[in-house]
Amino acid sequence: MIYKFKSKAAGDLIMMGPNGDQMLRLIGKEPAAAGIIEVADMPAALAALEQAVAAEDAARKQAELEASDAKTGLSAARDHVSLRQRVWPMVEMLRRSHSEAADIVWGV
Repeated sequence: MIYKFKSKAAGDLIMMGPNGDQMLRLIGKEPAAAGIIEVADMPAALAALEQAVAAEDAARKQAELEASDAKTGLSAARDHVSLRQRVWPMVEMLRRSHSEAADIVWGV
């Protein structure tokens, strides 16, 4: 499934299914073909995404420390797209939508 998130405050955001599912779960929404992120829920959604990004960054930093101690490379870990990169467009959409009091919808 492909998600197309829409808001009157920002351009459309398209996410592939697994990434959209992950992002929705992080903000406490169950993945579904259609849904809404209401303005009142946006601060909590932003906080949840920022917390998840911080946790992944900490885990990556720990893995790099362990790899440098073991004298091994982390090329595989550096080649993937981080959660920070994946959710950044949604974080921006959430910020803009919250500031303009516009809900975010998908599947409608």
